[in-house]
Amino acid sequence: MSQTTSKATLRYLHIAPRKTRLVASLLKGKSVGAAEAELRYSTKRAAKPILKLLQSVVANAKAASLEPEKLYIVDLRVDQGPMSKRFMPRASGRATTIQKKTSHIYITVAERKTGTQKFREFYKPQSKKEAKQLVKDFEKEKSKKASDAKKEGGSTHSTTGGAETQGVIKKMFRRKSV
Repeated sequence: MSQTTSKATLRYLHIAPRKTRLVASLLKGKSVGAAEAELRYSTKRAAKPILKLLQSVVANAKAASLEPEKLYIVDLRVDQGPMSKRFMPRASGRATTIQKKTSHIYITVAERKTGTQKFREFYKPQSKKEAKQLVKDFEKEKSKKASDAKKEGGSTHSTTGGAETQGVIKKMFRRKSV
């Protein structure tokens, strides 16, 4: 089962890879429309060149007869490019090096099959209470499906909601993602 993909590359961008990865990490797995909206309102300097690259890859996809509405970001990688070294004079006749870093950005998009949109893309809970309620509803739905499957004679895996629920809530409210 091969997916039709489209690729684009931006090389020698004069922004440090660490700063560029902050923007790129927000976009992985998102649909092209959502990623474009995220980049338009981002205050980071790397957002503008990545937006231009995203528009380029969408144009490449159109040329390859892919539907732009169904596209999502499969891979977005930021590698370090060559570094220019400069020197700055310091006290007592010394000099320290300044590293002018560059980035290489590689982006790949593919068509999403219908019905496989990620849940987190269209709903984000506003509070922990709302997230806990969401998890409880999910567990109820899961147990209901399991009981229906047992009635029909199918086998199901028994799960406990304690550790799983805590993990889901922790993932939703990570501080490092901002």
